Amino acid sequence: MDERVIGRSGQRASVVGLGTWQLGADWGDVDDKEALAVLEAAVESGVTFFDTADVYGDGRSEQTIAAFLRGRPELDIFVATKMGRRVDQIPENYVLDNFRAWNDRSRRNLGVDRLDLVQLHCPPTPVYSTDEVFDALDTLVAEERIAHYGVSVETCEEALTAIARPGVASVQIILNPFRMKPLREVLPAAEKAGVGIIARVPLASGLLSGKYTKDTVFPANDHRTYNRHGESFDQGETFSGVDYESGVEAAVEFAALAPEGFTPAQLALRWIIQQPGVTTVIPGARSPEQARANAAAAALPELSEDTLTAVRDLYDRRIKDQVEGRW
Repeated sequence: MDERVIGRSGQRASVVGLGTWQLGADWGDVDDKEALAVLEAAVESGVTFFDTADVYGDGRSEQTIAAFLRGRPELDIFVATKMGRRVDQIPENYVLDNFRAWNDRSRRNLGVDRLDLVQLHCPPTPVYSTDEVFDALDTLVAEERIAHYGVSVETCEEALTAIARPGVASVQIILNPFRMKPLREVLPAAEKAGVGIIARVPLASGLLSGKYTKDTVFPANDHRTYNRHGESFDQGETFSGVDYESGVEAAVEFAALAPEGFTPAQLALRWIIQQPGVTTVIPGARSPEQARANAAAAALPELSEDTLTAVRDLYDRRIKDQVEGRW
């Protein structure tokens, strides 16, 4: 699989990585055996980049990755984690002492002395403008607790503020055919500054897979049930902030745009890979079959201009007005 440089880190990531929120919590139940099988399928398919967080299953996702990599010491996998969601979401909690404690926990969970990449996990907006926060992150690098740092953001404005910080290696942002606003300013600014872009929620929480109908029922412990209106965290993390019923209708139209040999999910992933400035896209997977199918998108032919135009038209007609004013 092709690899791209993760911005200012100088390290490389497969163009399709693996998001591991599903392996921790909030997507229904995934047992340990199945979680390890997903990781195995991903690396067999050429994936060299895992994205996790300290709150995914209260550390379970990090621990599962560690268990997998202990059994496969020959692998060279870049692991990005996140921190900041273990406490009340107020700027005052984003301080060096907390960073050290969170990093120590993630290092134990992942079984490493130094973390490859640590991202602030969608912190309160003022955090991105606070010099002391980034001074503290620089201290963690100097102390060799972390090799590099980045941010995971909710809004384009937060992304642009972070990109201006000289030590930020990467920005993780929601980007998919139902969330196109980052294409206008964020990706060009990141590319100019040499900052990597990690595209998350690439399938709009599964909407873009074309598998769901208005009658689909998700488990009670799945965020697509309990966070549909932003009850537990930012609504944009669930179905990209798109209203579910209208999103299902738009997804049917999107699926019809898939070229021969593409699944709808692979169309979405291929669309993201082709956007200038994207480093890697991190779909999650609940089964080995999903992991392999997602990775296969990297080898599919580039989308034609006609397909790209049709995807844009769908977004402009059905989705744009729902999401652009908020994120």
